Amino acid sequence: MRISQEVLNKVRMRASFACEYCGVQETDTGGELTVDHFQPQSLSGSDDLDNLVYACFRCNIYKSAYWHELDTPSLWNPRNEPASSHFMESEDGNLVALSEIGVTSIRVLRLNRPALVKYRLTKRENLRRKEILERLLETVRLHHSVKIETMNLTSEQSNLLSELKSVFDRFTNSDE
Repeated sequence: MRISQEVLNKVRMRASFACEYCGVQETDTGGELTVDHFQPQSLSGSDDLDNLVYACFRCNIYKSAYWHELDTPSLWNPRNEPASSHFMESEDGNLVALSEIGVTSIRVLRLNRPALVKYRLTKRENLRRKEILERLLETVRLHHSVKIETMNLTSEQSNLLSELKSVFDRFTNSDE
């Protein structure tokens, strides 16, 4: 298969530089991923953009030339529907099938392979850390704002007390 650099770039950008099957990103693999024909060329699949899927090396190898027959379930097409239509991620990082297409896709693409499960768990943990850090930074910003506001209010209070003392002093001096 030989596709133009322009088509490759369109497929990569459309996929946000991640495997459309398992979600692994180029930055996780250290390079570009592969372009897969959803309907294999050997089974009349075209080079049309709609038939091209950005895939990591493993998903592409596992999918190979899979194409459903009349009596076999279809594979999930990430170009046509979200993963949530066919899978959900369990607490242990494994994908659980929600449909027959989900069952087939998990089996054919080996979406619960150990390295991929670990990747999902690590990604989830990193997201939690990021959220905690963002909350911590917001707390520090709020603390800083409160500190500045407290300093401003303390200064205003000091000025008002000075003015009040001045008024009392004038009042007291005027009585003598």
